[in-house]
Order: sequence, then C-alpha cells, then structure tokens
Amino acid sequence: MTEPGDTSSFSAPGMAAIFSHRVHVQAMLAFEAALAHAQARAGIIPHEAATAIAAACKVELFDVAALYHEAALAGTPAIPLVRMLTARIRGEAQQYAHWGATSQDAIDTAFMLQMRDGLDLLVAELLKVCAACAALAENHRQTLMAGRTLLQQAVPLTFGLKAARWLALAVRQVKALYEHRAQTLAVQLGGAAGTLASLGDQGIQVLHFLAEELKLPAPDLPWHTERDRVATIATTLGIVAGAMEKIAGDVILLAQTEVGEVSEGAAPGKGGSSAMPQKRNPVDAVVAIASARLAIGVVPVILSAMAQEHERAAGGWQAEWEAIPNLFRYTAGAIERVHSALANLQVHTTRMQANLDLTGGLIMAESLTMALASHIGRPEAQQLVKALCERAVKSGTNLQQAARADEQVCAILSSKEIDHALDPSKHLGSIDTFIDRALASYYKIQAL
Repeated sequence: MTEPGDTSSFSAPGMAAIFSHRVHVQAMLAFEAALAHAQARAGIIPHEAATAIAAACKVELFDVAALYHEAALAGTPAIPLVRMLTARIRGEAQQYAHWGATSQDAIDTAFMLQMRDGLDLLVAELLKVCAACAALAENHRQTLMAGRTLLQQAVPLTFGLKAARWLALAVRQVKALYEHRAQTLAVQLGGAAGTLASLGDQGIQVLHFLAEELKLPAPDLPWHTERDRVATIATTLGIVAGAMEKIAGDVILLAQTEVGEVSEGAAPGKGGSSAMPQKRNPVDAVVAIASARLAIGVVPVILSAMAQEHERAAGGWQAEWEAIPNLFRYTAGAIERVHSALANLQVHTTRMQANLDLTGGLIMAESLTMALASHIGRPEAQQLVKALCERAVKSGTNLQQAARADEQVCAILSSKEIDHALDPSKHLGSIDTFIDRALASYYKIQAL
C-alpha cells in the first residue's frame, strides 16, 4: 500500500488526508477498541480489559511508517498492528486484544469508516458545485445562447438551462452518495472464515454491539469475499467522476477561442502558457477531466476484484487497498476542480448573442418549420424551410429576408408571425419550468 500524496494535482488535500496511512491505522484501532467494548458488553471479556485495550488504541502511540514497513512482509497491516497493540497492553487485558477477529475484519471495517468520511466529504464538495450551478441557472435564466448538437448549432436555449442541467446532474450524484452512506456501508466481523465460531453462540450479539459502537450498519452475514458493497460504492464514484467530466467538458468547449462564451476566473499564475503569452487556458476544467478519467480508470480494478476465492481472496482484496483510496482521491479532485471552475466562471453574454446571430437566423429553422407545419403539415414545411435556408446561404442574406421574400411563406404567415417565429426568445419551450425543477430539487436536498 503506497501512501497517497497530499500534493497530487489530481486529488484533493482533504480526501488525501482521509485515506492516509495514519488515518487507516487510526480506523483499525477504532475497530479494535470497539470490538473490545462490544465483547465486554456481551460478557465475553472483562470491562476492565476493554478499557485497557481502548486506552492503547491511540494512533499517536504507533510508528505508522514502521508498521507499514512490516506490513509489506506480513501481507497485511493488521498483523503488525495487532502485535504492536498487544505489546502496549499491560496485565491480563493483553490476552483479549483482537479476540475472535481476523485481519480482514479490522481492515475492511477501517476502510468502511474511511469511506464513510470520504462520502461525507464528497457530498459536501458536490453541494458546493450545486450551489455554483444554481447561481448560474438563476442569474442566466434569460441569457440566450445557441444550443448545440453534434457540436453544431441546433436551436436557441439559455445559459440558465445549461447550468440547470449541470445542477440536476450534480444533485443526482448527491442523492446517490446519501443513499450509499446510509445503506451500503457495513461493519465487517466474521472471524477466520466468516463463521464467528471463535465467539461461540454470542457472535451475532457481538456483531450488533460492534456496529452500534462504530455507528455502522450490521450486515446479515460477513462479506469477506462478497464485494458487492465495495463495488457498488466504486461504480457510484465512477459515475460521479463522469458527471464532473461532463460539466468540465462543457466549460472547455464553451471557452474555445472560436466560441468564447465563458472563461475561467483569472488568478496570478493561472492558465498561462510557457510559449504563448496570449493563452488563458481553462486549467480547472482540464484538471477536472484528468482527475475524472483517473477515477474512472480505477473502477475496473475494483470490479475485477469481485471474483474472490472461497472465504479469503488471494490478490483481489489486496488490490482494493490501493484502488479505493485512489478512487476517492481522484473523484474528490474532479469535484473540487469543477467547483473552482464554476464558482469563478465568467459568462460572456455578448459573445453568446453574437454566436446566436452567427448563422443569419438559420438556428431558428425549427421554429419557422413548426409555424408553417400547423398550416401545411410538417413534411412539406420541413422541405420549404430547408429550401429557404439554402437560398439564404447562397444569396448571403438571412433567413428572415429569405422568408419575407418567399411567396408561399407570405401566403401562409403574416410578417408579424414570421418575425415571431424567427425570434430566439420566443422559441424557448419549457426552459423556465425545467430551471425551476432543477432549483427545487437542489433546495430540497440542501435541506437534508
């Protein structure tokens, strides 16, 4: 297990700290202390022994670097941890340390505690993304821009709607993480091979007491080699990362020189080029995409590790030790960078309007088609407007001039109706309702 680097450009310091070796050791010690208290409650070990064990379960008493050095040889950090812990306990209590548990119980439960904190941090950071999206959606509700399909102008929309779609996407990720925080995490206690035989007929009681001590759900059965819990969280984080990549990708496309509709906020030393002084690169969005792809790349490792042998894995479980921290770190990095991009986003409304006018009104072809279709049917209207568009391009005029000069169009629509059909602000459909729905969903989850 390598130590995650706090300085990685593709991580976030808070998440790197949660998945540090020190915190993993602290979480394993929390398991050992809680196990002792649970067994004392069940009458298996003396309360005095549990108190003594818990007193020794302080991470500052352990040489974490030495522990992980030993772990490379032992095959698991739990083995040197239990040895070091036992050596720190005095008297009769020493014999009760790690009573009836196995290394995987300590490691899996520790990771569940870390994942719980990691999910909390991801939710908190995603809510910041949501807040930035909500502000953009509300502030730019009426800001007209070109909607694009296959990177070509399609129909008009507003930047508020684009931000509202980002918002709805981010809110769905928050909901998914909330759900897994409550339902997918679980304590691990199964003993040597998942039978809890070492605890006799009190195993189930100890399991439930342990879950209470750690405030983690108690599973119906030990899950040493059934890794769907871990895989479910992993795939969800992969989707979260993909959602961040989508938002960051939109920002990059809108920031292209030829589009120029947004730019990331300026800061000293940010977004420059070593060769081209004029460059202002969307570095937050770029790093968000890199972080997201790194996160998504880890997910197959965890999924492939699901096929674990019998009652203890030979390699698959061990691969999770590296993959889980990296997945959380990279996902957090993607979220943090998306928030930075959006919170300081500069929206160039004049450029949005200029791009909307770029095709001489051709972006309103659908609107004109629908206005004509109610009189002559959609197929004929489609052919008529397509011919008008081609005529406007060839003659160097705009669609409005071509429509006003066409006898068939003028026989069907009045000048006022033509102008109405070619006004981008009149062809926005249910945009306001969609924005309101996205905002309502955000306000609802914000209150949780």
